[in-house]
Amino acid sequence: MEKKGIKGRILSGMRPTGKMHLGNWVGALENWVNMQSDFENFHLIADYHALTTKLDTSEILQNTLEMVADWLSVGIDPQKGPIFRQSQIKEHAELYLLFSMLITSARLERNPTLKEQVKDLNIDTIIYGHLGYPVLQAADILLYKGNVVPVGEDQAPHVEITREIARKFNSVYGEVFPIPKTKLTSFARLPGLDGNKMSKSVGNTILLPDSADEITVKMRKAVTDPQKIRRGDPGRPWICLVYTYHKKFNPTETDEIYANCISGELGCVDCKMKCSAAISSVLAPYSGKRRYYSEHLNEVLDIIKDGERRAQKVAKNTMIDVRQAMLLG
Repeated sequence: MEKKGIKGRILSGMRPTGKMHLGNWVGALENWVNMQSDFENFHLIADYHALTTKLDTSEILQNTLEMVADWLSVGIDPQKGPIFRQSQIKEHAELYLLFSMLITSARLERNPTLKEQVKDLNIDTIIYGHLGYPVLQAADILLYKGNVVPVGEDQAPHVEITREIARKFNSVYGEVFPIPKTKLTSFARLPGLDGNKMSKSVGNTILLPDSADEITVKMRKAVTDPQKIRRGDPGRPWICLVYTYHKKFNPTETDEIYANCISGELGCVDCKMKCSAAISSVLAPYSGKRRYYSEHLNEVLDIIKDGERRAQKVAKNTMIDVRQAMLLG
């Protein structure tokens, strides 16, 4: 039964990659926080998914705690929605197995997100788990009967596969799962400091826990209009990475910055310093909470374990419905 005033249920998740960067916040976390009052939320730590591209598990727990510390610091409320590890709720693996019977390998090979990942990571051979990543994602979403999935634009094809699997299951075994809808963020992808996709592995990020000084140092390296070499040169803000950041983190000054860049009155160094100050100002309200959680990671783990107990109850009930529909138990 849907709670009064709640528009639906969402399942959101990330691989445990450690400290979050601005792209994570703009592309996902900001959206998650904004929807907490309107939706019933489940927040997944996708540690099984992490194995699709890296078999080493030695850093997963520490990365999980650092990531969740950032989630909590920017406003994810574990009382409104449980935070939990995929690997600690075995029903994820069970539903993944059953869903793998409902989709062909050819369909998975056509997945554009997979092709992009293979290219970005320079992978020569695709392992079975990586190919089946969207099927596990479908199990993650539908295990909690999520009907809205907030994602960045690069993940939208995966949600379409989830929709296909839900339809297939319902048509074969009876109506068990909702057909989830994709909800894209309005500012879905923020480029890295080099103008390419933001990624910690290439070092082009600003991290949420970064200090004001660290942000300033990193912004000095940000790429700008290559034709604007010195102050006085007319710039093209519409192609400038720094101006893209201004539009997100300094919207009240963008008109002035745009005009002064075009005229040459505003130099790139000063523009970057304005942008650094704006980013630091936006992140400042979260820094105190982040410091607290970084010093109390045991509390972060307790929050996760409590979320796992709550999520487990929902997962078990869903699997009862699945087994009954399939006449398996």
